[in-house]
Parts: sequence; C-alpha cells; structure tokens
Amino acid sequence: MTSQVVPPDWSALLALQRATHATLQVLAAELVDLDLTSSEINAMANLADGRGRTVSELGKAVGVRPTTLTSVLDRLERRGHITRGNRPGDRRVVVVELTSTGRTAATAIREAIARLEHRALSSLPVGDIAVLRQALEALAGLPS
Repeated sequence: MTSQVVPPDWSALLALQRATHATLQVLAAELVDLDLTSSEINAMANLADGRGRTVSELGKAVGVRPTTLTSVLDRLERRGHITRGNRPGDRRVVVVELTSTGRTAATAIREAIARLEHRALSSLPVGDIAVLRQALEALAGLPS
C-alpha cells in the first residue's frame, strides 16, 4: 500500500464538517415547507424505505444513541409522521414506523437528497463516488 502525503492544512474531517453544514442548509431550504429539523430530516430519510426499525436500529442508521433519538421521535410522533409500537412477541422492543403522512414527507426528503447528491456529485467518476462512500462509512463506523 502506498502512503499519500496529505497537506498539513487539509483535514478530511473538517471538509466533512463543511460539507455536512452546506448540505443541511440546502436541504433545510428545499424542505422548508415540512418544518423539520435536520435531525428529524435524517430520521425520516432513514425510514423512507418503509421498513419499520427498532429504536436501536434507527439510532445506528441515523448516527446517534437511542436516548438522543427519543426527543426527535417524540416530535415526529406528535406531528403524526411516525408511530411507535411493540414488536409482536417482545413488548420490550419498540418499533418505529412511518404513518401515511410520514411516508409522504419521507419521500419528499429522499427526493431532495437525491437531487442534491446528483447536483453535487454528478461530475465525479463513479469510482470516486464509491471511494467517497467507503471513506464515509469508515468514519461512521468509528467506535464512540
């Protein structure tokens, strides 16, 4: 494996922070009518496939601890976007699912994300996008 020299004034993590803030601002502007926070948008986007998830599974997908996710889920439930119920056969496990209103909002979120990704990344070669995804997954998989 060859080692690459990274300029001392460049940091992948700082670039990731800038990219995160920039994308959140664009998404907030595009989704202003949904009146959701970035944390709520993230949770809804991760539920957009329609598959119910446990709070633990959703927390892992969103990148936060389940206890941190609770207030986000409380707000989404009050607004009628999600329901929380028990898994059949195990009342200790809470499963989060989208309501019909939530599915509509989640679809709009995923479409906005897809448009933003296309605008930002369409000029990059597919291989570069794959490497970017691999790097982001490595960062997301760091133990806390």
